[in-house]
Amino acid sequence: MAYTTLELLGTIFFAIAVVHTFMVGKILHWSHQFPKNSMIAGFLHLLGEIEAVFAIWASLFMVCYIAMEGWTPAITYQNSLDFTEPFFIFAIMVICSTRPIITVARQSILAISSGVQKVFKTPAVTTDLAVVLILGPLSGSFITEPAAMTVTAFMLNAMLQKETNKLIYALIAVLFVNVSIGGALTPFAAPPILMVASKWGWDFAFVATHLGWKAAIAVIINAIGLILIFRKDLQKGCITLREVETRMSGAQAAIPWQVILIHLLFLAGIVVTGHHRNAFLGIFLLFLGVASVTIRYQDSLRLKESLLVSLFLGGIIQFGAFQKWWLAPLLSKMNDAVLFKGATLLTAITDNAALTYLGSQVDLSDSSKYALVAGALAGGGLTIIANAPNAAGYSVLSHKFPGGIKPLNLLIAALAPTAIAIICLWLL
Repeated sequence: MAYTTLELLGTIFFAIAVVHTFMVGKILHWSHQFPKNSMIAGFLHLLGEIEAVFAIWASLFMVCYIAMEGWTPAITYQNSLDFTEPFFIFAIMVICSTRPIITVARQSILAISSGVQKVFKTPAVTTDLAVVLILGPLSGSFITEPAAMTVTAFMLNAMLQKETNKLIYALIAVLFVNVSIGGALTPFAAPPILMVASKWGWDFAFVATHLGWKAAIAVIINAIGLILIFRKDLQKGCITLREVETRMSGAQAAIPWQVILIHLLFLAGIVVTGHHRNAFLGIFLLFLGVASVTIRYQDSLRLKESLLVSLFLGGIIQFGAFQKWWLAPLLSKMNDAVLFKGATLLTAITDNAALTYLGSQVDLSDSSKYALVAGALAGGGLTIIANAPNAAGYSVLSHKFPGGIKPLNLLIAALAPTAIAIICLWLL
């Protein structure tokens, strides 16, 4: 494997950042050992924010880049990067976390769940959760995965009132895996598919028939499996969507249908222009103006949280080009079965969209192309960095993890739903 000093340095910094993500919980614990407003406590708290990890190490790497190559090459490299996805996730997270969008999503899911309950006579809480964990991720095939992740996480957050440590890790693991594979019904929603669909000629029919139906089966099995295993905890610790709706309607002003329609139009506009940064950012800026006018029907916009998620993804993109020297040759030497397994494992430490993009630069057979993408989808729930929307889901549910999420616990919790995804995507 031929590499330059800068490429090696980029890989070393990236590896340090990955290791750092597994230490955020301990670092946050250390920060509490110092006076709350002290500089050292603030510094350790920053190092303990998982969303900031890759941005911190990417910044340090760029300092080294400038020292070694000079200012002009560093700026040229920076300009060569495509940060459309972080900007898109920022915009889509802010809009999808608004009260009108969450309300219409919750009411739609509630209507479907009520129908299921009447037909099958199933308990309300577990039925609501099953519908949320199935339809939420699958909707990502049409409204994009970041939007589906944000809306689904908010609904789960509203339903969860009391949860055990084991339950919350199992729940977020199923959420991450289901969203990663749930976008596989179409060629434009799941980042790992989007990166290669145009180049490889994967159209709607191809993706739906080769990946989509298998992914849908895995999503259903994971959701039902989680509910069967934790049904007692869920019945004790969750409230129904109808109760959530009752609480919300009693505490907040009723939202006029015109306001909901306007928000849905803005959401549709950003989804449709999602690959054109200037277009969707223009729509988003106009939305901010509308949000200020409709403030009576809004909660506080999640600007800070959305920016942190964008920062997280931007840091990963900063490192992406410097992993090609070892990743591309590695992928090209694997047979289909090994490539599928390798892609699943590599996704845990490399964003799955970046993995499939690098794979698209290698001459692969049709079966190897499928193995690469299917593996990248299956492994998308193993870590927060495995799939771009994961950071958005964690941002919404982060307060459920005192001391921050423990990546090793997430990895262990994700093994079972990942195994289901592997079986469905590879053996069916």
